[in-house]
Amino acid sequence: MKIALFSDIHANLPALEAFFKDVENRDIDFIYCLGDLVGYNIWPNEVIEELRKRNISVIAGNYDYGIGRNSDDCGCAYSTDEEKANGAVSISLTNELISEKNRAYLRSLPAHMSVEFKMNGENLNLLMVHGSPRKINEYLFEEREEKSLLRILEKAGADIMCFGHTHKPYHRILNSGEEENPHYRHAINLGSVGKPKDRDNRGGYIILEIDENSSIKKADSIKADFIRFSYDVEKAAKAVEDSRLPNAYAENLRRGY
Repeated sequence: MKIALFSDIHANLPALEAFFKDVENRDIDFIYCLGDLVGYNIWPNEVIEELRKRNISVIAGNYDYGIGRNSDDCGCAYSTDEEKANGAVSISLTNELISEKNRAYLRSLPAHMSVEFKMNGENLNLLMVHGSPRKINEYLFEEREEKSLLRILEKAGADIMCFGHTHKPYHRILNSGEEENPHYRHAINLGSVGKPKDRDNRGGYIILEIDENSSIKKADSIKADFIRFSYDVEKAAKAVEDSRLPNAYAENLRRGY
């Protein structure tokens, strides 16, 4: 079974369209979106409508949560006064652009989704969140201490946890069992379709592979393929520059950060 998971589109319609073209050429069984549909660009309504017409299962990102409630707080962690000021422009514009129908849709999105597989007499639990199971806007970076990350996975009952929010893709495999009786858990960050931050300006998503041989006792029996695809970055960047959004967001798209 192949499951495509993607997140953090951030109103970047050209990137989303390129994503759909890429994923449609692959043999995918299920597809899930892990949130942050809106913010930082000019196409929040178009992005939502593209997802809705395809009946894609979506959970709320922190930006979706804020816009759904007409809030001026996106739950973003800005580190400088300039970033905060730029962020205020983004959420203000997004609140102006979003239709009431699409705002209601964002407000209705679930916080997380879980899928349980039964393989080899074992339960294999896939949990999908935006930031973390504890908080929609918690950042789970790759360098997080192993004990801390394991604690989050164990408390959530997740054998595989997929998430976004940091816009930086990675796959960490952690053993919560003993050496002679392992229980491998997988923490997988999807990266970002529309606002990557890993110095690669291509959009990104993952294809998770689970089959009859997948097991919590075999570390390599669950595969996450990280896919990158090109899109019209300049079209998305120019849209930012032609709006009242800060030009810094256009440069972020060009640089992949």
